[in-house]
Amino acid sequence: MELKKILRQVKDNETDLEVAESQIRSMGYVQISDIAKLDTFRKCRTGVMEAILAEGKEADDIVEIAKAQVNATGRALITRLDEDKVTALKRSFGNDNIELSKRSGTAVVHNGTPAPRTGGRVVIISAGTADITVAEEAKMVASEMGCETLSIYDVGVAGFHRLILEMEDIEDHKPDSIVVAAGREGTLPTVVSSLVDVPVIGLPVSTGYGAGAKGEAALLSMLQSCSVISVVNIDAGFVAGAFAARIANKVAEARNSNN
Repeated sequence: MELKKILRQVKDNETDLEVAESQIRSMGYVQISDIAKLDTFRKCRTGVMEAILAEGKEADDIVEIAKAQVNATGRALITRLDEDKVTALKRSFGNDNIELSKRSGTAVVHNGTPAPRTGGRVVIISAGTADITVAEEAKMVASEMGCETLSIYDVGVAGFHRLILEMEDIEDHKPDSIVVAAGREGTLPTVVSSLVDVPVIGLPVSTGYGAGAKGEAALLSMLQSCSVISVVNIDAGFVAGAFAARIANKVAEARNSNN
């Protein structure tokens, strides 16, 4: 159904606002030649923005899709970039219009439109330095979804006192949700969940070697957690960041409505 037809039905009292809103939320994509159908209404419909996964795409494809997203919404999030694809984005958008996490290969390109601010608060924790790559992807996603983020890195259970010394900063941030990225045995999300009263999302990371390598031990450990946590797939930084942000944004919405 075309947008003008929906609006005309509202104007002529042939439908009500609630039905029209539902119809509008279910529509909207931009056809990009024969390579992509960009879901420009995804954020409106689900609360999670459309993201461009760079893996498996040519640099020119990424630039073309990103331009369409920026034209539609002002900003575009791209994940899993390599150096050549970052160079192509900089060439097309300019250095001033790109926000980049080199460690995670995640970027936001924009036309000057600022990221929204929702009042949601998310803490991102990594067990080891080797886990920061995936943690940074989660951080950029949560920030792009409007949340204020705090990063606490390299506080794994091999040196538990490091986490304890950071707890004051975590509590001062008053997070609505926490993402904990951990490889190897993946214990840290369980420990964090035992210390806080907000939802914890376990993010298993494909670090470690030997038996249970490539994040498998971390994933199984988190799934067997004796604390109450949610768990995403191995290296799924985007999913963890988006899930944490959805929780935080809902909490912020309720908090703001009560003020």
